[in-house]
Amino acid sequence: MRITKIGHSCLLVEEGGATILIDPGSYSTGQDDVRGIDAILITHEHQDHVSLDSLKKVLANNPGAQIFTNSAVGKMLADAGIAYTKLEDGEETKVKGVSIKGFGKEHAALHESIPVAHNVGYFVADRFFYPGDSFYIPAQPVDILAMPAAAPWMKISEGVAYATAVKPRLCFPVHDGMLREGRLGLTYALPERILPPLGITFIPLAAGGVIEDKAI
Repeated sequence: MRITKIGHSCLLVEEGGATILIDPGSYSTGQDDVRGIDAILITHEHQDHVSLDSLKKVLANNPGAQIFTNSAVGKMLADAGIAYTKLEDGEETKVKGVSIKGFGKEHAALHESIPVAHNVGYFVADRFFYPGDSFYIPAQPVDILAMPAAAPWMKISEGVAYATAVKPRLCFPVHDGMLREGRLGLTYALPERILPPLGITFIPLAAGGVIEDKAI
């Protein structure tokens, strides 16, 4: 499995002949030029996870790519004339033989005055779990975890506690696009200190970074 962090929460996952783009949002632009994409997964409707402008560019370069997402994002796409396939909690599909499963229903709470968005995390090839904007723990072992690192709905200690609860073999930070280089503080240092003694390898993956991991 090869995972490229394009930026913030936008990832490119290559596994078993399938190339899967996750959350092409407004905090990154590198996805606009990628070709060879088979599937696009969108966890929820917030702009940093799905930018219609970016998505249209991605689809122009990858006209055969199929979008999988939840019904809330689906409505937004349908209004824009973009086709999609619904993939929600408890549902599963395959792309070139690679399984993709949906887990979870809700975005982490922002504030009591703000309605909770519909959020679905995606499990790829029964190895890699990307939770979107949530701390959902799937009911199956996770080998590689995308760990939320910074957001209005969390603090880094919660991200570390999430990784500790999931117990992946390795994890890396996502949802960190609002952080400025040189001002990360403990955002990466804390998980680097706490997780390895628990048997969890933490990789401080920055935008443009790549993880290549052989199947076990």
